[in-house]
Amino acid sequence: MEISEIASQSKEIHQWIVDKRRTIHRNPELMYEEFETSRLIQNTLKDLKIPYRKDIAITGVIGTIGNGKGPCIALRADMDALPIHEETDIDFKSEIDGKMHACGHDCHTAMLLGAAKVLKKNEDKINGTIKLIFQPAEEGGAGGKMMREQGVLQDPKVQQIFALHVAGTMPMGTLASREGTLLAATSSIKIIVKGNGGHAAAPHHTIDPVVTGSKIIVELQTLISRELSPLESGVISITMANAGSATNVIPSTMELQGTIRSLTSEGISKLQNRVKEVAQSIAIANRCEAEVTFPGNDYPPTINDAECWRLGKSAAKEILGDEKVSEMDSIMGGEDFAYYTEEIPGCFSFLGVGNPDIDAVYDVHHPMFKVDETALSLGTAVHVNTAFKALKNLN
Repeated sequence: MEISEIASQSKEIHQWIVDKRRTIHRNPELMYEEFETSRLIQNTLKDLKIPYRKDIAITGVIGTIGNGKGPCIALRADMDALPIHEETDIDFKSEIDGKMHACGHDCHTAMLLGAAKVLKKNEDKINGTIKLIFQPAEEGGAGGKMMREQGVLQDPKVQQIFALHVAGTMPMGTLASREGTLLAATSSIKIIVKGNGGHAAAPHHTIDPVVTGSKIIVELQTLISRELSPLESGVISITMANAGSATNVIPSTMELQGTIRSLTSEGISKLQNRVKEVAQSIAIANRCEAEVTFPGNDYPPTINDAECWRLGKSAAKEILGDEKVSEMDSIMGGEDFAYYTEEIPGCFSFLGVGNPDIDAVYDVHHPMFKVDETALSLGTAVHVNTAFKALKNLN
């Protein structure tokens, strides 16, 4: 398929893509609750006469395009929203209080549906199979892991996988990624500090978990500043501290929660061990107990295959222009796309959606996050071009 055809056909359906995105944006659904979004995807694929499987990892959907005779590649989009109350002034803002597509997964789904439409129109030119993976629960639910475990990379076996993620701080129509480690391995922390509460006017009759918890918070930062090499990346952030319900009562417990980040799974394990040792030692020294757990899933680092990034970079340059595609440094965000690239080669790239003229200047996970929707049909074109180039290289 010629580049000019991919670009023009993607542009022709721009408003169709935007309409899909806005419908999803109005009705944000949290992880493993994406039932309406899943239904929209299924109905769209049905209208496009694309065969699909549903109810994978609860709400996930896989569409299949191609002749089934050659290699198989996959394009992936995530579907879930965040528990954030939207504060933008857009006409199609979230209609559900406390929920928002603040990470752009509505855009990812719409761009991949656009790619489905273009690819289906040109199915006679596809020598092989393209799987369209619509995945739930990226935001902390490890939906990618469940999708993988339920066989989305098999039957037929996927040889390469690609994904796009919108970036609010990158100019609209730019793309960036890198080979090797792009995103961090991540883990959650939960520490319950147990003491003995009592009247705040008589602290000597208590064992104060708040003071102990505060010491733990401060001391954990030295694991990064004094135990990691200055050339090694790591993060420990305590983001939640909950204790007490009255100004004149010292509570019996304090709960701390947060995140650990490292560019390697080994780094996560090392920091987890030290967090537990430090928290428990400080607790003992202050006559408290510390119960330390790491709930949820430990996400592996997202590692881009060198050949997949070279291909993805070339495909993006042909759509966006050479000057709009660049290499980037590793960042400490995490992504469960990593569960796919643990098993097969793949590439994860960021697509710029920022535009100061419309106040699209906030990054993801912000209540004011907005996107320049001009990028959506460009993302569709990048998906389509990447799929054709990947199959050509594998044939």
